[in-house]
Amino acid sequence: MRVIETDLPGCLVFEPQVFGDDRGFFFESFNHDKLAGYGLRPAFVQGNVSSSSKGVLRGLHYQWPRPQGKYVSVIEGEVWDVAVDIRRGSPHFGRWAAVHLSAENKRHFWIPQGFAHGFVTLSERAVFTYLCTATYDRDADAGIRWDDPDLAIDWPVSAPLLSEKDGRAPFLKDVPEDRLPLFVP
Repeated sequence: MRVIETDLPGCLVFEPQVFGDDRGFFFESFNHDKLAGYGLRPAFVQGNVSSSSKGVLRGLHYQWPRPQGKYVSVIEGEVWDVAVDIRRGSPHFGRWAAVHLSAENKRHFWIPQGFAHGFVTLSERAVFTYLCTATYDRDADAGIRWDDPDLAIDWPVSAPLLSEKDGRAPFLKDVPEDRLPLFVP
């Protein structure tokens, strides 16, 4: 497994070694010991799968309190995946990193606790998987506007398909401080 650092410290891309022949392929999608070699020791407690049509944008989502670390990948299609550091006091507050994830490149993206997360579907359909370090908590569920001008995320779509909830999410500057994770060095 090869690790690729993003411009956002803590957010890592994992590229598995793929073994294939004319019958198909095999790769290890998760190995706790190998991630530990990069300083990560996630204890996943929930797995999720979503399917989205082309142009669907999901996010930017996070939980506070009870933040989730997420290890995400695509098993069908392709997406443009984004993580945003929203931890109060972080030297990288408001910065984002994006990764192209696809069934073809088989990459996995680690998004630490305290980051907002979203993606947009680039293919006709995408099947997206999440391993999470905390279970979903409706009372902790929160989001930030995908098109927040202060974040200036360079989304590869201009008019995505959004849920009602995502369409009315607040800008980061309008989120009360107590509804944002705290940076712990």
